[in-house]
Amino acid sequence: MLYVIFSQDVENSLPLRAQARPAHVERLQALKEQGRLILAGPCPAIDAEDPGEAGFTGSMIVAEFDSLEDAQAWADADPYIEAGVYQSVIVKPYKKVLP
Repeated sequence: MLYVIFSQDVENSLPLRAQARPAHVERLQALKEQGRLILAGPCPAIDAEDPGEAGFTGSMIVAEFDSLEDAQAWADADPYIEAGVYQSVIVKPYKKVLP
């Protein structure tokens, strides 16, 4: 089943993101290689493709997991959590309808 992982950043998270990004992206790449990643990306803090120093306010991932518990465990092990990037993470079942 698909699950959405929506994470909210702490304020001024950009330096923390930069430090943990390689490990964060490596985990996403593994999901992609397994054919389980639907989409992933950050939410810019301003209305711009590249927010520069404004940074990001959070992230969203939609991926396939065997259960809500598995999705939550995967989210809980995100390097951004250990680095202090995220202030909160919500994991919910997700049903893709379109396209």
